[in-house]
Amino acid sequence: MSETMRAVVQRSFGGPDVLSVERVAKPEPLPTEVLVRVRAAGVNPVDWKSRAGGGMAGHLGDAPHVLGWDVSGVVEAVGFGVTTLQPGDEVYGMPWFPRAARAYAEHVTAPSRQFARKPASLTHEEAAAVPLAALTAWQVLVDTAGVEKGQRVLVHAAAGGVGHFAVQFAKHLGAHVIGTASAERHGWLTGLGADELVDYRSVRFEEHVRDVDVVVDLIGGRDETDLRSLSVLRPGGLFVGVPGGVSEAAVARAAELGVRTSSFLVEPDAPALAGIGELIDAGEVRVEVERVFPLEQAAEAHVHGERGRVRGKLVLSVS
Repeated sequence: MSETMRAVVQRSFGGPDVLSVERVAKPEPLPTEVLVRVRAAGVNPVDWKSRAGGGMAGHLGDAPHVLGWDVSGVVEAVGFGVTTLQPGDEVYGMPWFPRAARAYAEHVTAPSRQFARKPASLTHEEAAAVPLAALTAWQVLVDTAGVEKGQRVLVHAAAGGVGHFAVQFAKHLGAHVIGTASAERHGWLTGLGADELVDYRSVRFEEHVRDVDVVVDLIGGRDETDLRSLSVLRPGGLFVGVPGGVSEAAVARAAELGVRTSSFLVEPDAPALAGIGELIDAGEVRVEVERVFPLEQAAEAHVHGERGRVRGKLVLSVS
């Protein structure tokens, strides 16, 4: 009889109540893969969107599904051909995205080169908060926008999981960093490196921000944030739409204004994750975890996340 493990399973799309902990078959690593004993799993907006039938639901395969992409844990076994990792190594990663990684479970398998060594200065709960959010911020700013010293970068939803990394990475790259966030988050974000902050609840950001080189939109089209953002860009500036991409209306308006747009979806990227880990261990980047839930409370974590206003990240403690 095959070994089993605990996992958060859903057999249909719906609200948080479709999530329940069950025992499922423990996976085995194929050649070039590693088996990781999951210590903690990050919880991201894409998780609850996918749970409800949106997000990456179309890439999860047949039900039952196990959600989650952020993993921090310990290598338990390696498949044939793996030379970069060995049992006992502490690793973190965002394997398989957008296909199912099944991180809300006690074990995952994935290609060894989709994991990086866990930052030594972080607990597993802290490390699990990093991969998807930090890689999104890094790939947007470094690979997509090519942010350079002296440029002006506007980050919407700066206090969230991706946002708080984007603020720090943009500052690391030498940019002048502007963020939108509620007033109670301003002191914290200033400590992370934000140069200017706008309370989106009390003012319209486009009335206070101008001459921006790059806009990182982590909100989407809600309240026409995308269209309003285009007006603050310099000629030739870049608008990057992260959740849901860039609407046709925004593309058309950008052409009229002489600015650029780019949709974006994060990819597994172990080398970038290793570099991010070095910045974390050097004390240049901080990781914010608002709350840690036990695996059995995955549904409660989704309820909390869907209320919005999370400072940093939510995490599941798996073991």
